[in-house]
Amino acid sequence: MAKGPGLPKGTRDFGPAEMIRRNFIFNTIRSVFRLYGYQPIETPAMENLSTLLGKYGEEGDRLLFKILNSGDFASGISPEIILNTGPGELSSMISEKGLRYDLTVPFARYVVQHRNDISFPFKRYQIQPVWRADKPQKGRYREFYQCDVDVIGDNSLFNEYELVKIIDDVFSRLSVRTDIRLNNRKLLNGIAEVIGEKARIGDITVAIDKLDKAGIENVNRELAQKGLSGAAISSLQPILFLEGSADDKFSKLEKILERSEDGMKGLSEMRILFEYLDNDTLASSCKFDLTLARGLDYYTGAIIEARALDMEIGSICGGGRYDDLTGIFGLEGVSGVGISFGADRIYDVMNRLDLFPGESEQGTRVLFLNFGEAEEKYSISLLNNLRKAGISSEFFPSPRKIKKQMAYANNRGIPWVIIAGADEIKAGKLTLKNMKSGDQTLINKDELIDLLKENNQTL
Repeated sequence: MAKGPGLPKGTRDFGPAEMIRRNFIFNTIRSVFRLYGYQPIETPAMENLSTLLGKYGEEGDRLLFKILNSGDFASGISPEIILNTGPGELSSMISEKGLRYDLTVPFARYVVQHRNDISFPFKRYQIQPVWRADKPQKGRYREFYQCDVDVIGDNSLFNEYELVKIIDDVFSRLSVRTDIRLNNRKLLNGIAEVIGEKARIGDITVAIDKLDKAGIENVNRELAQKGLSGAAISSLQPILFLEGSADDKFSKLEKILERSEDGMKGLSEMRILFEYLDNDTLASSCKFDLTLARGLDYYTGAIIEARALDMEIGSICGGGRYDDLTGIFGLEGVSGVGISFGADRIYDVMNRLDLFPGESEQGTRVLFLNFGEAEEKYSISLLNNLRKAGISSEFFPSPRKIKKQMAYANNRGIPWVIIAGADEIKAGKLTLKNMKSGDQTLINKDELIDLLKENNQTL
């Protein structure tokens, strides 16, 4: 027996019911982005590898999906070269493009290419899929959507404050209880400096970023494997796990980092950010967390992460400040900051916790049954009037058995069925059937729209 078609691991199909819910998430996030004055852009699914490589660290580079060059991609490469060349070098010979890993690096490339056409500070949002050659597991996919919002061309910490507000607004509207965690890369740089391992800050942040999943013992083991001394690891741990309020931690860090210029600058930035937040009221809890690292190489300042409180799934939103990402592409000194909402994980959280409101699932509200040609002519004007009133409506296209038409309405979850047969036509009326209760009501044609609106059946 022939094997049926399948999907690549880490990807999913979404049927109508899932898409209605996903669009509820996208539309909610988009509405908040617009509320804060952000503008939409889109970039291609693929980018030149020269754009992507080296921006995410070694681990990120390994997870890039590379695209074979068009046509005979191995043309001009001898069998000897293929046999004797390492996979990394060989891939560069046969692949010049890759699927985007995130939306931030393509955004930086976009800013550089279009710098003469945009006004700074430039506030943009972008809702598109990204791809990572990661091992599929719960809450982790190879193809997934990101909903990014960034402001570039301004280094005020008011931008970080607004991004925290956006996170809080989005998850309040989605009814997802969240914990927002904040840190600063300059603080981590300062900590690496005071423990004598400034040169290994990249290894430290990559290891710390795995703390929640791997645990402290495995993180310490990885740090030792990367070459950190036992004394440095012993000094690092108590700093990362400082206890108390944000102000308590700030006071302790002031003494620990007093000889680190970078660390003290990061401490000053965190104090300013928390001053903004302390003068506001957020629905989400907001914490200063020194173990928050965010493993991407391009972060240079504040780093932000949000997690669902009622379900273990990892980060559902994250981001941070990047001071010179555009400099890689030739535009120096342009600072930016942004966050990314993981739509797929948010969907999983809301689905598991049954947080989708009933109206998010509404599709067709009314189905006209088809009894034949005369009934069709009678129903068309009514159908058009419902649609003009904003009520999603269908006419069953073929005059099949009524039982099959009713089954179609049930299977689709359509709440109202309109029966306009010979008797109704003769009387100039129609029968409205409530599919949930089974009740039927004979009404005048001009009553239909008002009756449906009274029952809150409009979209």
